[in-house]
Amino acid sequence: MIREHLSIQKIFDLKKWEQLQDSLASVTKLAILTVDYKGNPVTSHSQCQSFCKKVRQDESLLPYCQKCDSRGGLEAVRSNKPYIYLCHYDIVDIAVPIIIDDKYIGAVMAGQVRLADPSSALQLEQILTSKNEKLYSSKWEELKNDYADLPSMTYQEIQTISNMLSLLCNYIVEEAMNKNLLAEMFEKASATQSTPQLSEILPDYSLEHIESLKKEMNNFLADAYLNSSGDVDIPCGNPVLKPAFEYIFQHKGETFSLKAMADLCHISPSYFSRLFAKETGENFSSYLSRLKIKWAKQLLEATDIPVSQISSELGFNEPGYFIKIFKKYEGTTPAVYRKYYKG
Repeated sequence: MIREHLSIQKIFDLKKWEQLQDSLASVTKLAILTVDYKGNPVTSHSQCQSFCKKVRQDESLLPYCQKCDSRGGLEAVRSNKPYIYLCHYDIVDIAVPIIIDDKYIGAVMAGQVRLADPSSALQLEQILTSKNEKLYSSKWEELKNDYADLPSMTYQEIQTISNMLSLLCNYIVEEAMNKNLLAEMFEKASATQSTPQLSEILPDYSLEHIESLKKEMNNFLADAYLNSSGDVDIPCGNPVLKPAFEYIFQHKGETFSLKAMADLCHISPSYFSRLFAKETGENFSSYLSRLKIKWAKQLLEATDIPVSQISSELGFNEPGYFIKIFKKYEGTTPAVYRKYYKG
């Protein structure tokens, strides 16, 4: 069978995967690296933090990092699920195993974050501790500022991201396996001049299952990207309108009515409308449409999520209306915009 000769290089289109890996690292704020079954990197390190770069460049500290990587991957394989642990510097790392027919072919390594809720560290195993306290204390002065710059996350956020990465890997593996099996069966069929049945080619294949995984993955990517794609400074100088602006920017996938936003600000719809036009220079409906098209462009530029799903994620009633509004503001359709942006 073709599956016996599969390697991570055959399962993953590494060029496309590395682009996705970079996007995932940007969205999740995690550093991400993909390795083969021997632990050798098959991609570059996406968003590697300066602290970890310095530690790994230090010949006396690098062996501890390598031992953590090795042990983390081993524990992930053993449990056949993402393994979340603390490295020798008490930094959170994740090992997501890539397994086919009980055969370990590689892993996605992610992490380089601090726990925002230190009490949850009790739930995690520190995978390696060093008895060389003198070594660590001598290095700390040059590392402490970089350590303080590490992003922090709650344990719940880390769990959510690790599950998403596992889901993504499973989807890619399953789809690649189906393609390989399909190619193998048609090779055999062409040699015998017979026409294979779908049930013979992929007896366990479930299109619904694949589509469900893909949709769930896309939903996560869209939500994560929109929730971390800037917009830190909400453009509102009027304190009366601030609750409405905050709600809109925190619930990008909802449909907003002028009355609901006015109620949120505890003023009448007519007064809200006048204040809003004065603040933004346009009416509520136009401003909202323009804002959602801005978010749509970000998703088109940074992800491969289908246009219909972007429409749904941003609260448009149906894709046709989304395309119409997008064309009104950008002069082209979302599909054409994505094509020319990505070249």
